Amino acid sequence: MPAAAVVVKQERLSPEPAPAAHRRWEFSGGSPSPPAGELIADIPIDHPSCSKQHAVFQCRLVKYTHADGTVGRRVKPYIIDLGSGNGTFLNNKRTEPQRYYELKQKDVLKFGEYVLQHESSDTSELDGKEDEGDYEEEAVSES
Repeated sequence: MPAAAVVVKQERLSPEPAPAAHRRWEFSGGSPSPPAGELIADIPIDHPSCSKQHAVFQCRLVKYTHADGTVGRRVKPYIIDLGSGNGTFLNNKRTEPQRYYELKQKDVLKFGEYVLQHESSDTSELDGKEDEGDYEEEAVSES
């Protein structure tokens, strides 16, 4: 079992309205702490296996096609590892740094030894076995 775990409630994963569609949340951890009043992350993780700037959640507005052929848009969450020392794992498979990975309901994220999971996640993913999970990745485009 991991040293620390957080369960994310479903209602907290609901996308925000379109104006916040491209919002980012940075995760960080480790020590030493930044000077008082200076946050280097939106969601600090006080765990030694997490880097100071570990990963970023990014919500993106993307196009999709409805069953009737009409085109719509929806907000999808992604994770990107910032080159952290202990890595970011999606369903027990290490993600490549600087690449976006789409997050889906029931995915399990691990930052070093710190686990973040959806409330209905399959906890068998925490057994340490690497899984070839079905997820999408996208290259980061520099703009």
